[in-house]
Amino acid sequence: MTDAHASTFTNVRQTRFWQKGFLASQSAYVLAALIVLIVVMSILSPNFMTGGNISNITRNFSFIAIATLGITLVIITGGIDLSVGSTIALSATATSLTMNGLNTVEFYPFPGSALIISLVAGLLAAAAVGLFNGLAVAKLKLSPFVTTLGTLSMVRGLVYVATQGRGTFPAGPDKELFLAVTAGKIFEFVPVSFIYLIICAAVMWVALNHTAWGKHVFAIGSNENAGRLTGVNVDRVKIQVYVLCSLAAGLNGIIISGWLGSAPANLATAYELTIIAAAVIGGANLAGGVGGAAGAIIGCVLIEVIRNGLVLARVDPYWQQTLVGAIIVAAVLVDRLRSSRNG
Repeated sequence: MTDAHASTFTNVRQTRFWQKGFLASQSAYVLAALIVLIVVMSILSPNFMTGGNISNITRNFSFIAIATLGITLVIITGGIDLSVGSTIALSATATSLTMNGLNTVEFYPFPGSALIISLVAGLLAAAAVGLFNGLAVAKLKLSPFVTTLGTLSMVRGLVYVATQGRGTFPAGPDKELFLAVTAGKIFEFVPVSFIYLIICAAVMWVALNHTAWGKHVFAIGSNENAGRLTGVNVDRVKIQVYVLCSLAAGLNGIIISGWLGSAPANLATAYELTIIAAAVIGGANLAGGVGGAAGAIIGCVLIEVIRNGLVLARVDPYWQQTLVGAIIVAAVLVDRLRSSRNG
């Protein structure tokens, strides 16, 4: 028997089905925990599985999930972006101010034009933040943590300066259309923000798994020097990833402001912590090289289900932050144990 194994090597690195593909990822462990949590919550609270509550959960996790998709791209490359919360506020403010400005000068070239111009303005403002972060990290070789921490403060300050700290409100002939495309529901149940999330996740999944660009993103996070030696334009891919991250945050900001009906200056304060937590819980490795769209969404759903469960149980909301922190530590610990077991 020993000779047979030695000649055929059938006993070398045999892997079971649960050690391959999605089942071997942290996302699978988190999904299993999420299913258990949903079952427990359904038993403990009769209001949990009602249509209204499910719709609220879907809307709430969609508010951070699109930005989580973007920051997952950055984390895969081994970077970090702490400015996403401020970028959300900037994009919402730029969109609202543009709508107000167009309304003041009565500039409406065609029906819906004020909305289109305002959305473009909001997304361009967000993209400018990402371009700044990308150039600083890729070309100036600055630390992503320090750079985006500075951007967080700068962008938030710009929002307060632009609105005098009072925030702003969308106005004009396209206001109702703006609210419909950001805060509306399909069939009176599915939030439109969830549809945007599914589209963004599908695009990200295809880009990461079926394009050369996706392979370059993972290559940079796994070993940047090796990627550079194999011909990957590391700087260009890094800049693109930071711009996409900010665009995702900007889209999130526009959606949230539509639901609120305003763009307060303190919008999305400290959201970056929840967004990064969701990405890490979903399996993105802060060391780079690991992450995906499905994991990002699963992480967001888990956080929202826990938060919703605490609300239904009437637990002090301050405990939510404590619990999220504990979940992050647990997720990292599980990933560490899993990696050690798989060698």
